Amino acid sequence: MAHSDLFYSIIIPVYNRPDEVKELLEGLTDQEYTKFEVIIVEDGSTNDSKAVVDQFRQKLELRYFQKVNEGQGFARNFGFQRARGDYFIVFDSDCLIPKQYLQVVSNYLKENPLDAFGGPDCAHYSFTAVQKVISYTMTSPLTTGGIRGNKNHIGAFHPRSFNMGISREVFEATKGYRITRMGEDIEFSIRIASKGFSIGLITDAYVYHKRRTDFSQFYRQLHFFGRARVNIWRFFPDQLKLVHLFPMLFFIGFLFLPLSFAIQSTLGWFHLSAYLLYFICIFIHATVTMSSLILGFMSIVAAGIQLTAYGVGFLTEFTRGKSLEGQTVKQV
Repeated sequence: MAHSDLFYSIIIPVYNRPDEVKELLEGLTDQEYTKFEVIIVEDGSTNDSKAVVDQFRQKLELRYFQKVNEGQGFARNFGFQRARGDYFIVFDSDCLIPKQYLQVVSNYLKENPLDAFGGPDCAHYSFTAVQKVISYTMTSPLTTGGIRGNKNHIGAFHPRSFNMGISREVFEATKGYRITRMGEDIEFSIRIASKGFSIGLITDAYVYHKRRTDFSQFYRQLHFFGRARVNIWRFFPDQLKLVHLFPMLFFIGFLFLPLSFAIQSTLGWFHLSAYLLYFICIFIHATVTMSSLILGFMSIVAAGIQLTAYGVGFLTEFTRGKSLEGQTVKQV
């Protein structure tokens, strides 16, 4: 599909985050391209966003739904089923949307038709220092950012659901998300590609992804991401690559540092030097990228937390065996 007058349905699943919804909707009111609707799906929240949504009803073509809690994947499906657009775009509620976003997407699709697309995430100037270094580690080619959705990604590009678009035809063919969490966006992207649909990265269609506000939340989130990677392997065994093992190897290697010194001091120093060199590279790259020595130092901490949490989550889920325990799966 490619024409100059596309209509978009923006689907936003929400769970107990009315403040985030307000910031996201404020960004959508400023869009340069105005042919879109917004669908908010409240997924069983106890602190809902209805009062916030009501403030924007005169500013946006906006629909608001409340449903029982099933998780973000099936909340998105709920929105897809009610969408009227040519393309369905999914944002996480903790994203800020630049005013040119939809215009950039429309211009790109006019010249380069795609069935599904994704865009990168960036750090907004208003982010806290912690949010900025978390954003850096989640997008850096020196960390797991190298296997996520950005222009330097490794392997096939899989759009992530914080910033993802699909055509109506894709939804009709796939029926949307099959699982509601634990890598649901990657599973969906792989299935889209398997049906022969075209997928691409629109580099300039970025969002500002706020992610987590402190390192403890960041650890919990990345622990879950590590578990999710194993869950993807359960559905698609060929999708587990050597690069996905890097965080686990990082964690195991760090645990064995004392043993290296116990075996032989030279081995221990070599082992330690490898970690030091890696963190120095992160410091230099982060400092240059963000133009800040402080953020460069903080990025070392963030990267260590990221890789450790992901590695521990990966090992935790892997040792549970090949099962779908705790998963809700819909056949499509």
